[in-house]
Amino acid sequence: MRYLITGTAGFIGFHLARRLLEAGHEVTGFDGMTPYYNLRLKAARHAALTQFPAFEPVIGMLEDRAQLARTLSRFTPDVIIHLAAQAGVRFSLENPKAYVDSNLIGSWNILELAREISVGHLMMASTSSVYGANPEVPFRESDGTDQPLSFYASTKKSMEVMAHSYAHLHRLPISAFRFFTVYGPWGRPDMALFKFVKAILEDREIEIYGQGQMSRDFTYIDDLIDGIVALSAVVPSEQHRIEVAGITDSLSRQAPYRVVNIGGGQPVALLDFVDTVEKVLGKPAKRKLLPMQNGDVPRTYASTDLLMALTGAMPSTTLEDGVTTFIQWYLDHRGELQL
Repeated sequence: MRYLITGTAGFIGFHLARRLLEAGHEVTGFDGMTPYYNLRLKAARHAALTQFPAFEPVIGMLEDRAQLARTLSRFTPDVIIHLAAQAGVRFSLENPKAYVDSNLIGSWNILELAREISVGHLMMASTSSVYGANPEVPFRESDGTDQPLSFYASTKKSMEVMAHSYAHLHRLPISAFRFFTVYGPWGRPDMALFKFVKAILEDREIEIYGQGQMSRDFTYIDDLIDGIVALSAVVPSEQHRIEVAGITDSLSRQAPYRVVNIGGGQPVALLDFVDTVEKVLGKPAKRKLLPMQNGDVPRTYASTDLLMALTGAMPSTTLEDGVTTFIQWYLDHRGELQL
């Protein structure tokens, strides 16, 4: 099959593209190579993908609809997987315009072009941050998400709402999937695991927010990719509904549209997470406990019932195994990538 993936120089997009290329599919990757973090890392991801003859990289911004259109005119995909976005809860306090440009305007451009080519399945990455401080756990796709705590989350929620309208108006099959704290090799330097490992190895303090009382549903990258690939084959249809825990799918009653959590389903207390990192590194951290930052949520916890019902895919990587694999990757690459 032919896939267009946005964000292939990013953490998740790189892993997804590599998985699909290894399976024999064709992939065109669209990425802006923005300097939000280490460009050497992004370039190395793309360089690894270009070893596959069936991969074509395109460098461009999501806001540039003309370039997106030119890309699609050369390569008409069966599936579009839209992963590119301006990420990060804290950075959205510093530069909210970047989130409007990428997550709203860029996502609208993807919706418009997907409509124009009548793509067979449009998949769009959302985030667990849309659940805000939801007191009910685990978070289910049917829970209310109208009170996001960060501007980042509000742009992702807005993307979901725009997508639903396009699915309804244009009968465009759309899946939105909500990620839960993804980690693993080739990960983002602004994520907790990357920052903690780097600081501990350099004998610096690690900053632990919320006085260490927060918890996160950590999801190993391979488990996430398993879920995305499996969902790509389960195209939303108003005629195909699945009963899950008394709830009929998360399909709209007005559109070929669904939302699916992809998470580990096993939240971990932040201090237990630090303990695991220390154990694998064989070195204690210098811990600095700080108040919770604006926009952060106290906990995340995914219900994976719908993912299991739709695909049979269930995250299986233990936290210790995932952390061990990341640390080995970090030690192997920190010099060449200047991590």
